[in-house]
Amino acid sequence: MDDTPAHVVEAAFRHYRSQDREAALPLYADDFTFTSPQDDHIDKAAFFERCFPTADRLTEQRLLHVTPADQEVVFAHYEYELTTGERHRNVEAITVRDGLIREVQVFFGGKV
Repeated sequence: MDDTPAHVVEAAFRHYRSQDREAALPLYADDFTFTSPQDDHIDKAAFFERCFPTADRLTEQRLLHVTPADQEVVFAHYEYELTTGERHRNVEAITVRDGLIREVQVFFGGKV
C-alpha cells in the first residue's frame, strides 16, 4: 500500500463511505484526535463510535481536492449530499505521520 499522506487520506474516505471499519481502523494512530465544530479533540474510540457510522446520512460523497500542505498535513476538500437532498462542502486538515492518521480538524462549509 502507498502510505503517502494523500493516499492514506483517500483510503480513509473510501473506508468511511463503504463503512469498512476493519479496513479503516489500522489507518488511525492509537493517539488519534478528531476536532470539528461538534467535537473537541475526541479520541479514536469516540470517533469510531460517534462519527464513523454516519455515512448512512449520505447519498454521495466526492473528494474534490486532496492537497498536501507539507510533509504531514493534507487538506481534503469534499462535497456530499445528504439523504434530504441538501449538498454541503467541508475541508479537513489531516495530519498523517508514519503512515497513520494522527489528527483530523474539520471545517464545516455551507450548503452548495
